[in-house]
Amino acid sequence: MKDYFTIIKDSFTGYWNYLGDEIVNPGWTNYFYWLIALSLLVFTIEIVIPWRKKQPILRKGFWLDAFYILFNFFLFSLVGYNAISNVGVQLFNDFLGLFGIKNIVAFEVQSFPVWGQLAIMFVIADFIQWNVHRMLHRVPWLWKFHQVHHSVKEMGFAAQFRFHFMETLVYKTVQYIPLAMIGFGIEQFFIVHMFAVFVGHLNHANVNWNYGKLGYLFNNPNMHIWHHAKELPAEHPYGMNYGLTLSIWDYLFGTAYVPGDGRDIELGFHGEEKLPKDFTGQVVYPFKSKE
Repeated sequence: MKDYFTIIKDSFTGYWNYLGDEIVNPGWTNYFYWLIALSLLVFTIEIVIPWRKKQPILRKGFWLDAFYILFNFFLFSLVGYNAISNVGVQLFNDFLGLFGIKNIVAFEVQSFPVWGQLAIMFVIADFIQWNVHRMLHRVPWLWKFHQVHHSVKEMGFAAQFRFHFMETLVYKTVQYIPLAMIGFGIEQFFIVHMFAVFVGHLNHANVNWNYGKLGYLFNNPNMHIWHHAKELPAEHPYGMNYGLTLSIWDYLFGTAYVPGDGRDIELGFHGEEKLPKDFTGQVVYPFKSKE
């Protein structure tokens, strides 16, 4: 068994060095600059062809969401997530070692074409995320954290990253074992992840797109805005349209709901007035709330 204190120390220094290298020595798999590029691209689309023309370019909550992007994409790893995840992986491996198991890879995909590996990883990861997203709405203690994301009152691309850091822990924990059972490289993960970021930006953007028939496969702005509706229909008391990248899961399992043009619907949730408006208050609130 490895020294967990060493793992924690190496995680902090390792991620700091990694982040610095990402900024100074950009490459094709550079998270930092890809995130900036995709954000500027979708932001430009919002400005050129806005759906809600009266909505300010720097909408309500824009700067808060901009900080959430920085925090959830980079700072959270720097202040703890990288160390927590590395310790978690080592604990899991040590547990397997008690039974003489060195790894849990059950399905080798390295011999598949690259496109096949990407497709398998993308579909499995997205289906897991769809299920986790449903849990965030149906399980009361998880909903407290997910309320942060639903506090958005005007939609824009950056709203995708307004979420509590506990969501990262929940999503990654649930995803770990299924994805660990299939061998994937970091390059494949990068491609899948950045594609999901791009679609997520578009889903929250102020644009009037539904992708036509492809909207039954991919989530889109016209569908996702109903997920943020403050008033929920009787047939969906916990919410609807849980898909992150793919919408097909909602159509297959009966949670799709697009009754019409949702351009001007009120966004939020009942009880939103109790949620603080600042970053620190929103991070602390779910841990203090008794409701």
